[in-house]
This record gives sequence, structure tokens and C-alpha cells, in this order.
Amino acid sequence: MLVRCLYASRAAKPLSAAVLDSILEQSARNNPRLGITGMLCFTNEVFVQVIEGGRDEVCEVFNAIVRDDRHLQVRLLDFEEISERRFGNWTMGQVNIDNISPALVLKYSEKVELNPFNCSGRVTLALLDELMATGSILSRGK
Repeated sequence: MLVRCLYASRAAKPLSAAVLDSILEQSARNNPRLGITGMLCFTNEVFVQVIEGGRDEVCEVFNAIVRDDRHLQVRLLDFEEISERRFGNWTMGQVNIDNISPALVLKYSEKVELNPFNCSGRVTLALLDELMATGSILSRGK
């Protein structure tokens, strides 16, 4: 059974490019073996990630994220059973929301900032869909 998990968290401390690269490299190494696909959006302090795959695998990955001391305030925004993947082409696609058009962010937010803690999971997922549709993915992570 396929599921999709959408969560947000805050970085425990400012992320260097090396730390972010390490997270993405770990995803690229581990996710194919687990059948996990998804997308990661970030700013200097906020992560938004969608994880797709088998229920057990997605839950284990999410639980590992909750235990990861690089994350604070991990919040589950949406969890659902799905019939097909939205992010099947990415082991972990990457978007730096700071490089996205302010108008696109404002379409889904009260302010020109990524704040998934103040909107619904469905709205956050709609933003991710639009980022994917507009080619805003920096890396396929394949």
C-alpha cells in the first residue's frame, strides 16, 4: 500500500550547504532501496518534505526524521493512502524556496515566506505541486 507523508520542521541551527548536501546524498543513497520518493523544500530555517512509498517504509523514515537532532518542531501536515505517486521521478527532489518567485509563494501564503505551520497540509501540497509543474526543482536526486 502506497502512502504520502507531508511534514514541516524547523532546523535546529542554520544549515550549511554541506549539511544540506549530506541530507540529500543520504536520501539519494537510501531512498531507492526503500522505494521512497519525494521532494524537499527548504529555507534557512524551515524544511517541508513530502515522502511517498510503502506505509512501513514511509513511517520508518518519518520516525527517523522526528528523532534527528537537526530538526525541531516536526509537525505532520498530511498523511494519506494514495493510488499513485506524485513525486515518482525523484528519489528526493530539492527546491530552495528562497529562489522562487515571490508571487508564487504569496499565492499560497499570507506573506512572502514559506510558513507551513500557518496553513493546511493541502495548501502546502498544492504549492509543492506547482513548484514541480513550473520546473522549480533544482535536483532530481536520482
